[in-house]
Amino acid sequence: MKAADSVVFVVDDDASVREALASLIGSVALRVECFASPEGFLRRRKTESPSCLVLDVRMPGLSGLDLQRKLARGEQQIPIIFISAHGDIPMAVGAMKAGAIEFLPKPFRDEDLLDAIRQALDRDKAAKIRRTEMLEIRDRHTLLTARQHQIMTLIVEGKLNKQIAAKLGLSENTIKVHRRRIMERMGAASVAELVHMIGRLN
Repeated sequence: MKAADSVVFVVDDDASVREALASLIGSVALRVECFASPEGFLRRRKTESPSCLVLDVRMPGLSGLDLQRKLARGEQQIPIIFISAHGDIPMAVGAMKAGAIEFLPKPFRDEDLLDAIRQALDRDKAAKIRRTEMLEIRDRHTLLTARQHQIMTLIVEGKLNKQIAAKLGLSENTIKVHRRRIMERMGAASVAELVHMIGRLN
């Protein structure tokens, strides 16, 4: 992990905790941005870098769990690591079921937090790669003509060129031309890859 391409957000209303976490996380060459409240975090400038959120559970105003729910409703996908001096098992279970990476009771070992941060950043990096790939597939998909969409659906269903030609009342050579252009525009090297792409879109 490099500071240049990863950022850890810390949200805790205790200034001494924010300072200690910033020092710890910065010691492993990660960029850190600290906020005293969930509201401050929500006003931040968005980043495309792999990121995660180290979040206290209990704070004045919005709680950490409130922020988790708010982010989920707004479809802001960021891995969350909860820290709490007042957590209990039901609270931890609820946070984890809602997608948190880890729930660490204070005081926790530095290495436990750093391990959770590494896992969270790896997960966010992989998720961003998947989202970028999906956007590229969607963009290529929109370049297909209505006829190519029709033919591609039949290709994905496993139909042969002659079967597609008979169904659409076209020549087999015309289907071959369309098939080649579909594969080129979608960037698929094989029918299996094309099927996988369409499966991801659906």
